[in-house]
Amino acid sequence: MTLASRLRAGEIIYSGWSSLTDPLVMEALARTPLDAVLLDMQHGAHDTESIVTLIGILRSAQKHALVRVPVGRFDMASRALDFGADGVIAPMINNAGDARLFARAMKYPPLGERSWGQLRGRPGSYGAGGSGGYLREVNEATLAFAMIETRAAYEALDDILAVDGIDGVFVGPSDFSIAWSNGQEVDAGSEAIIEPLSAIAAKARAAGKLCGIYGATPALAKRFAGLGYSYIPLSVDTAYLTLGVQSLLDAVKA
Repeated sequence: MTLASRLRAGEIIYSGWSSLTDPLVMEALARTPLDAVLLDMQHGAHDTESIVTLIGILRSAQKHALVRVPVGRFDMASRALDFGADGVIAPMINNAGDARLFARAMKYPPLGERSWGQLRGRPGSYGAGGSGGYLREVNEATLAFAMIETRAAYEALDDILAVDGIDGVFVGPSDFSIAWSNGQEVDAGSEAIIEPLSAIAAKARAAGKLCGIYGATPALAKRFAGLGYSYIPLSVDTAYLTLGVQSLLDAVKA
């Protein structure tokens, strides 16, 4: 099954988060029970070369791959799909205009203006042809997640969700907490943002769209799943290394 079909069927997907570009690190992640890994080009070290290489590793391991592109880099969103990504997360989508530009880069006509030129076929092997049926399947199977991180985005949420070609929203709770507190705190688990986070998930579901959120800790990931979020990356690869070493030391010193 594609990532899109699994999420639309109501499955909760807990994903990895990759900021490191080393193929050996990705090979290790691909051997874990994680169903998917997100490659971060916004704050992580990823570039075009690493995205091409690491998506290949994930596909070979039959894992889903997503890419978060830098702010405003909708051209990179199209390229990530050409490289074989199952979906793309675009940061700082603050209004319907931003969402339309993102969707335009993500979808083939009639939903968008994505150019034909795949380096790799879509995961799931729909075929190499360019028939209308194939294009419709690709549009359905590749996910466009608009990030909700600011008060402006929250206020424009209904309009963003109404944009054809936007498959869902993805919340960055740390940035959202900064915006919600007017720069007074950075706290992905702040009680002050739980109500708006719940409202975002409810509105997305009511609009027939998907909703994801970053889960910095297992406790937060569980709480966000309880709010209705279904795509939840867990922490980040650099933290996996730190936590693994700490776990070993705790065990050996116990």
